[in-house]
Amino acid sequence: MTRDEIQESIPHRDPFLWLDEITELTDKKIRAKKFLSPDLPVFAGHYPQFPVFPGVLLLEAAMQAGAVMISKVAVLEAGKVPVATRINNVKFRRMVRPGETLDITVELTERVAGVFFMSAQVKVEDQVAVRLDFACASADPP
Repeated sequence: MTRDEIQESIPHRDPFLWLDEITELTDKKIRAKKFLSPDLPVFAGHYPQFPVFPGVLLLEAAMQAGAVMISKVAVLEAGKVPVATRINNVKFRRMVRPGETLDITVELTERVAGVFFMSAQVKVEDQVAVRLDFACASADPP
């Protein structure tokens, strides 16, 4: 999937869209990529002398990938969007720097009614940057 197709699936837009492409999509798994340009404004203010991509944005990238998967494999009620309802077992393993590419994998582990439980990892250069479990449910947009 291209960036345009991603934007058809979820409501996120620049400067808060953290997916460039979807490289794999099944009923239970999604893989996505995001190149972190050194020009991203976040690097100017997050440790300016030693820029590091914020950990919370790594989590956001994984949850956006999960939302794309939900939009493609599940039928949500009309007008509903997936929103995060829980984050568990977060383990940061590696700092992420400007110019690196995120390799995001999210797997659907369970679905109970309209709640989706997922497990994710974000890697850079085959090294795990973060692992997490999270849940999403459908909600009315503001």
